[in-house]
Amino acid sequence: MADFSSREDGPPPVGGEAHKSALARLWSLRAGAMLWRNTVASSAAFVIGLGVLWLLVEWTGMDEVAAAGIGFVTANTLHYGLSRTWIFRGTERGRATGYALFLINAAVGLVVTMTLYAAILEFTAIHYLVARVLVSLVAGLMVFVLNAVFNFRQI
Repeated sequence: MADFSSREDGPPPVGGEAHKSALARLWSLRAGAMLWRNTVASSAAFVIGLGVLWLLVEWTGMDEVAAAGIGFVTANTLHYGLSRTWIFRGTERGRATGYALFLINAAVGLVVTMTLYAAILEFTAIHYLVARVLVSLVAGLMVFVLNAVFNFRQI
């Protein structure tokens, strides 16, 4: 397992990386390490969200849409906790504000996901599961950048 305890994944050094262009900061080794951790956390949270959805629908008979909403909030709450403690550790953003911004960014990602997913299904012959994965990559990267730059201010 890689050691991410080096300076490369902590807050940007004062006067150093902060003066680089936004694009240079996004293409840095530090951003890549955060993106890798985000991918692991996001995937785990997504699977747990699906599990919550399944449990609520199959075991309690809850409406699928309501259960999906609960699964979405559950997954994003877990992802936020991992973001604060592992992905973007060292952030100075307050917990309540950070959580609210995280959920807003997640909602933006959800809108992008649903819009692109519907468009791909409507205008291409791509299988629905492949389309969902492709759309998740686009939306996931967008939400990562929103959180890294604007919420946790780590890039």
